[in-house]
Amino acid sequence: HMNETNRDGIAHGSSTEKRPAEARRIQANSGSQLRKPLCSLLPASMPSPSLRLAVVGAGAAGLAAARELRREGHAPVVFERAAAVGGTWLYASPAPAAAADPLGAAATHSSLYASLRTNLPREVMGFLDFPFTAARGSVVDARRFPGHQEVLRYLEDFTQRFDLYGLVRFQTEVVGVRREAGGRWAVTSRKLGEKGEQDEELYDAVVVCNGHYSEPRVASIPGADAWPGKQMHSHNYRVPEPFLDQVVIVIGASASAVDISRDIASVAKEVHIADRSAPTSTCEQQPEYDNMWLHSMVNAFFRD
Repeated sequence: HMNETNRDGIAHGSSTEKRPAEARRIQANSGSQLRKPLCSLLPASMPSPSLRLAVVGAGAAGLAAARELRREGHAPVVFERAAAVGGTWLYASPAPAAAADPLGAAATHSSLYASLRTNLPREVMGFLDFPFTAARGSVVDARRFPGHQEVLRYLEDFTQRFDLYGLVRFQTEVVGVRREAGGRWAVTSRKLGEKGEQDEELYDAVVVCNGHYSEPRVASIPGADAWPGKQMHSHNYRVPEPFLDQVVIVIGASASAVDISRDIASVAKEVHIADRSAPTSTCEQQPEYDNMWLHSMVNAFFRD
């Protein structure tokens, strides 16, 4: 969703299931609702006609921003480090570096695992004038809570419908943004795969839509660094097969932990969920599972 723009002309957004705020206010085929002009979000010294704008990220927020900016007569350029639109909904296997750093980001942007489905119904996930409906004859997953592939298809359809592909520079990473003395913004970018080559261009404003789900948050537990067992952050989890016949402990009991623990339980010998909200000494077998238990939070790791 798009958050409030700050006084310096940078707007921030994130790629979540929620609809971007500007897109929510637009009624299909309705001329009665006026959109807030971009000039009101920019420094007073900036001219309002046809601004050159940089949008960082081609996920849900970036695509919606690009469409609205062009509707207002501006010239947006969308920078996307991946080779396709979708942002956090773009499924990708962990980068090879993840094997050496399973608790880190390892250059993999998306946190999607193969079995992930939406936790919101499709009716509340679409843009107001472009509903997230199950189109007859063309949809692969018509469930009300579809898998992640269906959300990606929706964003691809949105991009195609509003002719946004031509605005996106794929496999291009923004490495720096600097405010110039005249009030414009210098954006430094590089084409992935081209070592050492960077481009710098001037824009009237920058809209940051690179999301908030690519940096793993690792629990700080005494002894974890020295523990010899295999560790992995949910950011890098994709499929359960690597845990076949193993005893696994899942740190945390929120949405991702619930999904992943059930996924792993299909192949693991035992799955133990550590929940900081559970009373001390909790040990409860989970309904419908003979190999999954809920425990109070782990206090420390020790070598066996």
